[in-house]
Amino acid sequence: MQRRWKTLILSLTLPAVLGLGACADVSTTQTGAVGVNRKQRMLLSSDQVEEISAKAYQQEETKLRGAGKLNTDPALTARVRRVSDRLIRQATVFRPDAARWKWEVNVANAPNELNAYAMAGGKIMVYSGLMTKLNLSDDELAAVIGHEMAHALREHSRESMSQEYAQQMGLSVVGALAGLNESQLNLAAMATDVALSKPHSRTMENEADTMGLELMARAGYNPQAAISVWNKMMAQGQGGGIEFLSTHPSGPSRIDNLRRHLPQVMPLYEAARKR
Repeated sequence: MQRRWKTLILSLTLPAVLGLGACADVSTTQTGAVGVNRKQRMLLSSDQVEEISAKAYQQEETKLRGAGKLNTDPALTARVRRVSDRLIRQATVFRPDAARWKWEVNVANAPNELNAYAMAGGKIMVYSGLMTKLNLSDDELAAVIGHEMAHALREHSRESMSQEYAQQMGLSVVGALAGLNESQLNLAAMATDVALSKPHSRTMENEADTMGLELMARAGYNPQAAISVWNKMMAQGQGGGIEFLSTHPSGPSRIDNLRRHLPQVMPLYEAARKR
């Protein structure tokens, strides 16, 4: 779900990379009850990526509005925003500064698209087909939105963009030194993508799943619904491919990861239900 923005975001990044500083290893979030604590290597600042993401999100809003496809179903939009608001109130568990983000939540009228995303700075878009084709309950919808919010909180776009830029710069330098032609460089880029980018992307997806579980549990949504979402996705032919050549974990692998973390978050869900 993150990769649909890669081309647009990278094109908007070009002015920003001129001012890049040194690479830094950072912790973008607190660990939460689920213990997400991986260090992330960043070349871009949070402010740069939030600005780029805000522009990209605004472009998509303008495009959808112009086509008459933005928030066309008031009941569906209200439902998505109600679930999102409950999750957003829990975001400070991982990032206290998320309380100051300018969150936006919108619904794209796209009956055949099973998709959603949350961009840096809290820009959320849910595609109507995700809810209508999968017939999602509020708990299941919270699992999807919580997962996408976790991508934003964890700054996975910033990390991916940093990786992409570092690889492009590294390949161009290596190619010039080795005298590789364009075809050889393309093969090298493909090998780098499979060997480096895709494993990192699967790591990010697992982190988003894990953090999303905690967000939904703290918001009073049943974390077990995350498993039913992926069962529904696999039934639609999504998420069941060959894991090694995918940027996302396979469906069964993802479900196994979710099940491992359920004991950590179910007490949070039970506590939230009693409030």
